[in-house]
Amino acid sequence: MTSARDTVLGRVRDALALAPTPATAVPRGYRTGRTLPDAERLALFTDRLVDYGAEVHPCTADHTGEVVARVLRDHGARRTGVPAGLDPRWLDAYDGEVRPDTADIPAPQLDALDAVVTASAAACAETGTIFLDGSPGQGRRALSLVPDLHLCVVDLSAVAAGVPEAVARLVPERPTTLISGPSATSDIELERVEGVHGPRRLVVVIRTDR
Repeated sequence: MTSARDTVLGRVRDALALAPTPATAVPRGYRTGRTLPDAERLALFTDRLVDYGAEVHPCTADHTGEVVARVLRDHGARRTGVPAGLDPRWLDAYDGEVRPDTADIPAPQLDALDAVVTASAAACAETGTIFLDGSPGQGRRALSLVPDLHLCVVDLSAVAAGVPEAVARLVPERPTTLISGPSATSDIELERVEGVHGPRRLVVVIRTDR
């Protein structure tokens, strides 16, 4: 007995088989090569992040651990998840419980964490977007989406001026997560609701000398 779903999909396949499939050239004339001085990139990136509702803390690389610990303490985070490959020095000054993540931990159990600390792959100053690609210091996607607070460390040297420049820094084969501020959505009456699809709070530590 054929279901309605099979009938519809069969008709789609038949239509695709009859349709011509000429090669289509996709134009790739993106504007590329844009640069900005460090101070301007930092100011623009910070402005976009703050506008989205993120909290921003610039610091030098040798103060990363101090700033991370202070932010986690100020937000009352007692249990913090970290990717297995995160630089352990970033949590040296933290007096709470650090829980390294592993693939066999079910995603629902990550809800027991107060926060997560990750590194990042790249960022875009123009849009205030941070890119995670699942590298050892960034971990799996669930780790950065389930806990209520995401503290993300971004090196200013990895912040590109525009989107094409930022995307060019990524490895296409890696899974990419794009973050532009805390997770939020609006209902039909345009009431903003945070934390629907990810963390309600995003804190970005920007290392200005890296």
